[in-house]
Amino acid sequence: MPASQPDPAERAAELREILDRASHEYYVLDRPTMSDQEYDQRFRELQQLEAEYPELATADSPTRRVGAAAASALAKHVHLAPMLSLGNAFDDDELREWEERLVRIGGDDVRRSGYTAELKIDGAAVALTFVDGVFTIGATRGNGTVGEEVTANLRTVRDIPLRLRGEDHPPRLEIRGEVYMPFDGFERLNEDRARAGQPVFANPRNAAAGALRQLDPAVTAARPLRFFAYAVAVPEGAPPPARTQWETLELLDGWGLQVAPHRRRCQSLDEVISWASEVEHRVRGVLNFAIDGGVAKVDQLSVQDDLGVVGGREPRWAIARKFAPDIAVTRLLDIGVNVGRTGSLNPFAVLEPVEIGGATVRLATLHNEALIQQKDLRVGDWVQVKRAGEVIPQVIAPLPERRPGSSSGEELLEPWRMPDHCPVCGTAVRRDDEEAAVYCPNVACPGRRLEGLVHFASRDALDIRGLSHARLQQLLDSGLVTTAADLFELEPSQLVELERMGEKSARNLVEAIDASRAQPLSRLIFGLGIRHVGAAAAQLLAREFGTLGALRSLATVGEDVEEGADASEDAIADGATGSTSPRAAAIERIQAIRGLGEVIARSVVDYFSDPSSRPFLDSLERNGVALVEPRQAEGSNLLRGSTVVITGTLPRMSRAEATEAIESAGGRVTSSVSRATTFVVAGADAGSKLARATELGVRVIDEDELDRILEGRTDTSAPING
Repeated sequence: MPASQPDPAERAAELREILDRASHEYYVLDRPTMSDQEYDQRFRELQQLEAEYPELATADSPTRRVGAAAASALAKHVHLAPMLSLGNAFDDDELREWEERLVRIGGDDVRRSGYTAELKIDGAAVALTFVDGVFTIGATRGNGTVGEEVTANLRTVRDIPLRLRGEDHPPRLEIRGEVYMPFDGFERLNEDRARAGQPVFANPRNAAAGALRQLDPAVTAARPLRFFAYAVAVPEGAPPPARTQWETLELLDGWGLQVAPHRRRCQSLDEVISWASEVEHRVRGVLNFAIDGGVAKVDQLSVQDDLGVVGGREPRWAIARKFAPDIAVTRLLDIGVNVGRTGSLNPFAVLEPVEIGGATVRLATLHNEALIQQKDLRVGDWVQVKRAGEVIPQVIAPLPERRPGSSSGEELLEPWRMPDHCPVCGTAVRRDDEEAAVYCPNVACPGRRLEGLVHFASRDALDIRGLSHARLQQLLDSGLVTTAADLFELEPSQLVELERMGEKSARNLVEAIDASRAQPLSRLIFGLGIRHVGAAAAQLLAREFGTLGALRSLATVGEDVEEGADASEDAIADGATGSTSPRAAAIERIQAIRGLGEVIARSVVDYFSDPSSRPFLDSLERNGVALVEPRQAEGSNLLRGSTVVITGTLPRMSRAEATEAIESAGGRVTSSVSRATTFVVAGADAGSKLARATELGVRVIDEDELDRILEGRTDTSAPING
């Protein structure tokens, strides 16, 4: 082997370590330091090495996560120790009765032990066997003693490590936990299935459990599964790796596994009760995954052993504190449709009022037409409604067996269809099949006003302080405002007539609106609420065209020509040559901007060529709103060609402000540190990106140094800070 060639075994080991660290940072720490492109390149290099030298492929190789052959059946697996079920307590009194039973058996040691309180994840229980730190076997719970072996499927769950971190783990152990599907991943999965014409899943738990039992691991890999660990089992006679349940959770975290948040070490049962109330009434509603209660466990493992098991199936030392049901059955009275700020038609369920988890529910989200059709929801159906983890409750599924006419085979309820015309303004709707979306193209549609105003005044747009959702609704209801342009004509004398608006508040609001006139064009474009145009796309458009007039001329010239108006070729700008129409030329011109695609280009042209948008834009101009993107000051290209990473909390600038300043100076801001990074701007609590920069020898600066660079007083190639 030539001396210049790296040893394949050493390179494979190096790649496994790099990829394992990158996966841990991305999936467990949620602090990625490697770009997707770099990860993919190194992953392919490892694949090629293992294909050329099969003996280098190890059980913990990242390449083993996907690609195993489909199984013809699931083998049985005997667990290292039984996976027990939990008894239930449905209120605080039953929790106290549980403790009293424990004290009668275990004495005061129970209370002295204290408790560990954990979330009860609503997922699929699994057991992971690790030998010498390497993941070797994964199995479902099954009957508690024997489960089904699903190792290849569990390898695809990205936050299950293929090798434990550290060295302080037993040579053989089982890690128990729950595989679950986050709410956002579940919604994306169902939307994708609906677009593909496949049946949708009823809930995240069923979707997760079904994914684990797939015979083809590639199917499992396509599902957004995650994992929380909560227990460790070791062979009989082997010493436990920890003394308490709390230490067990800390060990699991140190070994590189995800442990559920909101856990608490409690000194008394009163603290457990307080924790459970907080989780049920405050935490559960904001989680991105389903829980069906909390779990209280006696903390000391030695006391757990003394307390033992009831009937061979339930541990005495642990109990599930069940919460009020988050699923209820009620009748679907109607399906309404509202119009969002970009014109999207959003169906929602009008329900017969029902109490779920202590709150009365009357409305629920239905997402889009495709999901309604997939679930076959019909007005008049009895439906299941879920509240946990959703700001707005969600209709899970109908109960077709309770549908009128179901027993006789007659369908007495009609399938629901999205209206062909906007329910607010009557404009014919358009359909976006790629997004499974239906939308009203009328930019002046009254249904878009409130959410459009909220977006226009938001922090990343015109940033008008004091214009809350409620205040904007008040302005609309009073008739003082019809479009965002009307905001700039408000006077304090008008505002003081509004409820809960004093003279000082009125003056402050008018001053805030006046100040927003000077915001750069990029913020105004973002505030217009053009479909598919986010803050980054708005900035690219503003920098390319410089003025709103130039952008409007480009986007509207196609319409003018088609209407017979005079328009010269140079009004279309550089991209017109060879285009089949002025509109196509305008789309090509915008699409040619690096970072913008055809979907955004078409959306921009549609917006500015819509006649209903012209009076609004003209009104903004009359009211003195800035329609220009400030040009870079002389010398502001000091960071041209530089790649910068921002980490931690800066003392003066927000992350967005620092990014804008760097990009205005010609630099590029990325999210991960690599050898290509020019420097890292580090603030308080910088974390792993700072460590990665130090490891790679990348220059690290603070906000003061960044200011000096932007002012041209420091060379960007200066030595690394000491």
